[in-house]
Amino acid sequence: MRTIEAPTLDEIRAARARIAGSALRTPLVRLNVDDAPTEIWLKLENLQPIGSFKLRGAGNAMGLLPLAALARGVYTASAGNMAQGVAWNARRLGVPCTVVVPEHAPQTKLAAIERLGATIIRVPFDAWWKVIVEHHHPGIDGMFIHPVSDPAVIAGNGTIGLEILEDLPDVETVLVPYGGGGLSCGIASAIRALRPGVRILGCEVETATPLTASLAAGGPRQVDYVPSFVDGIGAKGVLDEMWPLASRLLDGACVASLAEVAAAVKLLVERTRVVAEGAGAVPVAAALAGKGGAGKIVCVVSGGNIDTKKLAAILMGELP
Repeated sequence: MRTIEAPTLDEIRAARARIAGSALRTPLVRLNVDDAPTEIWLKLENLQPIGSFKLRGAGNAMGLLPLAALARGVYTASAGNMAQGVAWNARRLGVPCTVVVPEHAPQTKLAAIERLGATIIRVPFDAWWKVIVEHHHPGIDGMFIHPVSDPAVIAGNGTIGLEILEDLPDVETVLVPYGGGGLSCGIASAIRALRPGVRILGCEVETATPLTASLAAGGPRQVDYVPSFVDGIGAKGVLDEMWPLASRLLDGACVASLAEVAAAVKLLVERTRVVAEGAGAVPVAAALAGKGGAGKIVCVVSGGNIDTKKLAAILMGELP
């Protein structure tokens, strides 16, 4: 099994300097909802140039690669956002990019990948997950940029943690969408180094809860996975190489229902004019339901790349 070490504070700070010319320092804004159970803040990663935090990790990982390696091209496995992060940086660097996507990837994200000039390979979900587990897809040349368990990607994601503490030093809890663990473990690595008392919870949707199941069992577990409009997170299990990090760095997990997530997407648009995709709204849904506890809570709105038809349905009060 691969061993993944948590990035050091120096590595995360170096990542921030490395990606400063490409990734935005996104704002942290208060969610002004009168009936909210506690004080909720939003870290708006949906405002990144690609609409997702993935720009940070992809930029840092590719920035560390030798030019000779980059010249062969890069590829990743992604439902959409990491694909855009790698493709955006590949276009910036002038190198070819290929993306392996699951068959259920939303058309909005596929169109964005194509606009960025990447080649798309669609495969069944199990074949896609195999690429993530094995860090390889046969027949593709180039450097594989893992969407989760690449130390440089995790360090790039950790820059979000630095910004949260700078903007809200007295934060008590941070809620982070949990897909593969690269985002939550990156943020936790930065916060643990500077403010070890802050609680960090991974947030899942009811249709895929591997972190919750694994934490309850004390080890990685497989769960049923049901595709939904929350397409940016969700898997059949916790990656073995990520389990030691996630179990050590995260304080726990919370689960939101599909109805709660849809309500959070709708509320964010109507009350704050923020467009969040399903995964990005999961922490907000959890916080509004009181699952994040009391005190000052930061919800990481990880992305805003929601399919427009699904967003329209949600705004009409429907569940896509």
